[in-house]
Amino acid sequence: MTAHFLLDGEPIPFVPGQTIKEAAKAAGKYIPHLCWHPDFTAHGSCKLCTVKVGGRFTTSCTAQAAEGQVVENHTPELKEKRKTLLQLLFVEGNHFCPSCEKSGNCGLQATAYEMGMLTPHFDHFYPDRPVDASHPDVLLDFNRCIMCELCVRASRDVDGKSVFALSGRGVTSHLVVNSESGRLADTDFAVTDRAADVCPVGVILKKRVGFAVPIGSREYDARPISDVAAHAHAPAHAPADTAQTKERN
Repeated sequence: MTAHFLLDGEPIPFVPGQTIKEAAKAAGKYIPHLCWHPDFTAHGSCKLCTVKVGGRFTTSCTAQAAEGQVVENHTPELKEKRKTLLQLLFVEGNHFCPSCEKSGNCGLQATAYEMGMLTPHFDHFYPDRPVDASHPDVLLDFNRCIMCELCVRASRDVDGKSVFALSGRGVTSHLVVNSESGRLADTDFAVTDRAADVCPVGVILKKRVGFAVPIGSREYDARPISDVAAHAHAPAHAPADTAQTKERN
């Protein structure tokens, strides 16, 4: 017999070893996330995928699915907590969406739309993080980093180069380049690396291809992230998600 847990009252099948997030995605169900990626080991840093299991909060990307679990995902309480986390991310960095090349393809921006985040609410930090344009093919804008560590994991675990790392603690945490000079040009980073394409925001940008896809025709311009994320990498037999595309005001 196939094992199941309940996600917002709906039975979700899973196989032993799957996390709640993995099983939900395989079933075409969207749980918000930024630091999780199906190709890398989860570490639950962004907390956006937090759900309630048996009345207790846990990150769905690290919690193992189990028979009989009662999981809450789409509730007003969780939506408000996720909205607050997004507001904190927006003020911690410098995120000016209208002028960003990543607009329309940005996971942070699209998730904010999904959660109905209309204002950052908190005072901006405006951190001073220099742009690194030293590499011939890639521009780094550290001001947009959300510390998801996807580039760190991709460079280390897939590319075998460990080009990126996080430095500092608390509010001083920031992304750094592992070279004596701190410049990307002084590493063996290549535009073909997995790390070059994994950033969910506008930190790692390829040069000379800016706005090749015009704003208005990009991935999240056409469909909300809940629809895109629920179906990307999902098995062909996964049930269809019934979420409707939301209009943006």
